[in-house]
Amino acid sequence: MSVQTLYTAATGMQSLETKLDVIANNMANVNTVAFKKDRANFEDLFYDEQVYPGALDNTGNPTAVGTQIGLGVKVSSTQTDFGQGAFQQSNKPTDVAIVGRGFFQVTDPSGEILYSRAGNFSINANGQLVVGSAATGRLVEPAINVPQDYTDISITADGRVLVKQAGSPQMQQVGQLQLAMFVNPEGLLKKGENLFAQTDASNSPITGNPNQQGFGSLQQNALEASNVEPVQELIDLITTQRSFELNSQCIQAGDQILQLISNLRR
Repeated sequence: MSVQTLYTAATGMQSLETKLDVIANNMANVNTVAFKKDRANFEDLFYDEQVYPGALDNTGNPTAVGTQIGLGVKVSSTQTDFGQGAFQQSNKPTDVAIVGRGFFQVTDPSGEILYSRAGNFSINANGQLVVGSAATGRLVEPAINVPQDYTDISITADGRVLVKQAGSPQMQQVGQLQLAMFVNPEGLLKKGENLFAQTDASNSPITGNPNQQGFGSLQQNALEASNVEPVQELIDLITTQRSFELNSQCIQAGDQILQLISNLRR
């Protein structure tokens, strides 16, 4: 038992602690509209190559295996699962769910275009369609203005926003919702508040109307729920906690052995 044993076990505890953080965040957002769960990925660290595979043995023949001692583990990445969440029906006509691929586009007060799967929209005092947030009113992009005297609103599967005004029997189009797609949505930067920003990893967005050219369609009076599966997250939580405890026990045992060896050498 060496000091390296303690360091190796410690890398396991650090990595598992990160996985616990990821699981906790998933479970905390089980009721967050259109939330997409994350997964922690691990990779092994460098190896102490004591005997290289294929080294010549005493008879001059190459060995079939070597002696390689691993030095631990680390978190290589966290990946977002953009799988479709279930649909929750509502009685709010400005609630819209995306069925399939795509993100809504909203304009941040800074001028940056951000992206979201959450379609819990509202109409502000100026008649503008915005993301439903008490903190910041972010306008839908392209901007959609609803007349003050509207009596009914309809959002079609292909993103057309239609309203009926007082005294008029006809529905009139006042705007068009568009969606954005990315070649690598896992490369998007998470900004919080159900928002994402493009990065070099995600590449630039491809925009278009819903229900066309591979884009998803829209469903009015519905919201996409979180794709977190509580039972599976609970199973992952229990197995991760047990692995964490085993690593902790390994460190404690290693420390006790080192102390015993130190006492014997005195």
